[in-house]
Amino acid sequence: VRGLIAMVEPFMSTRVDGHIRNLLTPDAVIRSIGIASALGVTSAATWLKLPVVDEMHRVLDAASLPVLILGGDVAGDQDAMFARWEHAMRHHAARGILAGRTLLYPPDGDVVAAVDTAISLLA
Repeated sequence: VRGLIAMVEPFMSTRVDGHIRNLLTPDAVIRSIGIASALGVTSAATWLKLPVVDEMHRVLDAASLPVLILGGDVAGDQDAMFARWEHAMRHHAARGILAGRTLLYPPDGDVVAAVDTAISLLA
């Protein structure tokens, strides 16, 4: 009624040594997409926030909703992270990147370069 967008960040999770751990396999993310897509009476204003995982194009093929790519944890190999984002952004379902701490705290400390690289992936 208000035209608001719901951003859903679905994860399949398990308990390991008393702690909740998200399952980041392609099949687990695909399953979470199916569950999240079926919530509510309509998905007209629902977007998914998904982590970059292996076989990302197969994962994104399973999405019938627009997707924002999550930045994830700060990785030691920043170039590999950017390459995974770039690969994901080539898919029609991917509409943008939600990077957060990945850009605020890059491993090399160069925030400006990290932000510039992320912006170049969206062009």
